[in-house]
Amino acid sequence: MIFKRKCKITFIRHGATINTEENRLFDDENYPALNAAGKYEMEKIANWVNNKGLKIDKIFASSALRSVQSAEILSKICRHDFEILPDLRSRKNGLWSGMSFTEIEKKYPNMLDEYHKNPENYCPEGGESTVELNKRVAKTIENIIEQNLNKRIIIVTHGEVIKAAIANALAIPPCNQFKVYIPTGSATQISYFEDFASLVYSAYIPIE
Repeated sequence: MIFKRKCKITFIRHGATINTEENRLFDDENYPALNAAGKYEMEKIANWVNNKGLKIDKIFASSALRSVQSAEILSKICRHDFEILPDLRSRKNGLWSGMSFTEIEKKYPNMLDEYHKNPENYCPEGGESTVELNKRVAKTIENIIEQNLNKRIIIVTHGEVIKAAIANALAIPPCNQFKVYIPTGSATQISYFEDFASLVYSAYIPIE
């Protein structure tokens, strides 16, 4: 049976920042910037995309500084402009923004207990639940697909957004999507068809 593909999207997680090293939750749009390791990661993945001859019709990026800087590296190496889409933003962490889970456990132990009891629906004040995140990502991707039928797209965004895209594509329960591993500077590809989506590969990091 032959299935007609609507769109192929390669998701690239932005390069590392100081918060990556410290394993902190963060949703600030203007901080932090890529560090040296993050710039190297993006140069490596961009060279892989370019050398592989991956067809690119459009590149989109979230509006966060770390994603824009990552997209700029990709754009320069692949010689292709990119467009910023604010709806590709990182997950809102509310009161937990800027904190590690060790710090959250010390400062908000009761809130963390509530999160563990209901991880898909719980969120700290000002935050975004996993279910809410998944709905936002699903709607954003649906819009991208409908406006770019039969195109090959690259999206430079955040790990949580990519996890949500995978969970939506494979019908992974929201309470389990935290188990999906998406390292910085990695590529994940999903093919979208009329009635389903197929994960082609995930968390790919080019070999040195």
